[in-house]
Amino acid sequence: MLALSAKSLIDLAACTQTTVCGESGEDPLHLVRLTQLMDLTSGRPEIVIGLIDGPLDRDHPDLSGDSIRQISGGSDGASVKADSQACTHGTFVAGMLSARRDSAAPAICPDCTLLVRPIFGKVIATDGGAPSATPEELGAAIIECVEAGVRNLNLSLALARPSTKREYALEEALGHAMRRGVIVVAAAGNQGTIGSSAITRHPWVISVAACDLLGRALVTSNLAGSIGRRGLGAPGERITSLGPDGEVRTLSGTSFAVPFVTGAVALLWSAFPSSTAAEVRAAVTQSHRGGRTSILPPLLDASAAYHAMTVGQAGR
Repeated sequence: MLALSAKSLIDLAACTQTTVCGESGEDPLHLVRLTQLMDLTSGRPEIVIGLIDGPLDRDHPDLSGDSIRQISGGSDGASVKADSQACTHGTFVAGMLSARRDSAAPAICPDCTLLVRPIFGKVIATDGGAPSATPEELGAAIIECVEAGVRNLNLSLALARPSTKREYALEEALGHAMRRGVIVVAAAGNQGTIGSSAITRHPWVISVAACDLLGRALVTSNLAGSIGRRGLGAPGERITSLGPDGEVRTLSGTSFAVPFVTGAVALLWSAFPSSTAAEVRAAVTQSHRGGRTSILPPLLDASAAYHAMTVGQAGR
């Protein structure tokens, strides 16, 4: 990844993004027009989301229910302290997707099934908030989730110790997900650089850059040509969700922009359960607010994606 600052290029595009989305104020769900879709559906149990992340605080009162399951591998939540960074991260992201709708979290798709595959144990974030996994660990976790029947994957993480040789297994796993019709949504990363990784440059992955609550790209969010061409922007500043021990936390970073896109995918598939992965992915990535630039992606527009799906279904 090239260690070049993305700040100047973000500044050039910020006025366009603000013009498109500045009216959204302080509500991250409204910013990406998810509220309309959330009013229509809270998801379906057969739409299974794979969450490759830290272990969850399963005793959190707003995460209780039968919609959350865990598959083997990685770290068991019982073996990680509730106040650990890994548990905080996993619980926070899970809350964004699967908390009860009356909780403080976004709670985008609580009636979808969340399949948790813990991959982080005692994790130390090295890039401003996103925990990391080796390419081999992540590739194995992706294969497990695909074989367990997930429909889309949430990767709020970064790669540790990347290299061309080490990334082969990960590229193979992402290719396997593509062939099986599993939509993969992944964080752009928080180093504020311009450049891609084995995750963000994969043609099937929807990479997510973070913006503030006025739709302006965060200077800490990584950008790249592959992200500008195929990715999306979503809120990643001052997001409120669940923390361990029944707490509520407010955090920032591309990790927390990813669930807005993952949740939109899950709700669209819930509303149109017979649709293919290619149809859902196209609706999400081709219906957006603002135009595409060389490295800066447009913002997710969940309402426009729903409209595109409706038109597509009518034309079948």
